[in-house]
Amino acid sequence: MSHPLSPHAQKVQVALRTFGFPHEVIELSQTTRSAAEAAQAIGCKVEEIAKSLIFKGKRTNKAILVIASGPNRVNEKKIGEFLSEPVKMADADFVRQKTGFTIGGVPPIAHRERLETIIDEDLLQFEEIWAAAGTPNAVFRLSPADLTKMTDGRITSIK
Repeated sequence: MSHPLSPHAQKVQVALRTFGFPHEVIELSQTTRSAAEAAQAIGCKVEEIAKSLIFKGKRTNKAILVIASGPNRVNEKKIGEFLSEPVKMADADFVRQKTGFTIGGVPPIAHRERLETIIDEDLLQFEEIWAAAGTPNAVFRLSPADLTKMTDGRITSIK
């Protein structure tokens, strides 16, 4: 018997359905707060984890979502050049304010406001990837093409 999703995970599930995606949010008993924890809980490679990181434009204070392959570190200078604005990692309050989710569970969709999105080109090599779904233990499986479509993200090298 399946259990009902927690409110934040349900919000992501509703957003997926609203936009016509068939993906199913699942909540695991283990935490998926980090890419390594998520990969272990799911049973996939850490590279197949699409981690959502929020950055802040230094001039505009605009929220920028960078979706990176699990082990990759984001090169802030490179992202700043790509966006023509320097960026810095956002703090927890800014992340919650702009997305409605806490760090460790930020999904690629269902945010409080539309976010400019950058997708790590390394994710494109996989048939399927896994993304956070609103809580530190909720995830959903999708294809890189679906990720690009649902976020309207631009693809680039982030490292």
